[in-house]
Amino acid sequence: MPTFIKLTTQSDLPAADEAKEFPCGDKTICVANVNGAYSAMDNVCLHRGGPLGEGMIENGKVVCPWHGWQWNPKTGEAVHNANAKVAVYPLKIENGDVLIEV
Repeated sequence: MPTFIKLTTQSDLPAADEAKEFPCGDKTICVANVNGAYSAMDNVCLHRGGPLGEGMIENGKVVCPWHGWQWNPKTGEAVHNANAKVAVYPLKIENGDVLIEV
């Protein structure tokens, strides 16, 4: 059975077409809001370790603020190379809390 833990509250989620960072245990999670659909993924860009949650959403992709690598927030795949992937985590919202399965 999956174990979900509280990541944040629904009111703290990023606005439409924005990304935001959230601490989660020993890691940081990037939550992206693409047209109202939330996705959670590792916050560290595989290129040079840039903070994805400080990036922007462009054409439905999370863009790393350091060097512009683009990531699909649903699959974790890099746009330019499907073999480069960051982890993606299930999210759910219950009673105003945002829960994540890490």
